[in-house]
Amino acid sequence: MSTPTDLPESEIPFLRDLVKATRQRTHVVPWTDRDGTRRQTALTTPENVKLTALAHQLHLSKTELLQRAAHIPAERPSRPPASS
Repeated sequence: MSTPTDLPESEIPFLRDLVKATRQRTHVVPWTDRDGTRRQTALTTPENVKLTALAHQLHLSKTELLQRAAHIPAERPSRPPASS
């Protein structure tokens, strides 16, 4: 089957991965955010396998691992050096 011509070529990998992930069975992990908000994170099978392995390595539950990860500061985009 050919790729529809009305889709941007640069976005084909993103769209393909999105559809692939949607077709997979999701795994939902409930956890509490650092502000006390109840969250649910839906994971694809590969994400669940990786999270499970990491949690096992750290001797934590997946819920506890996500709660701890909520405290990781967001990356800020680097600003280009100011020119003078």
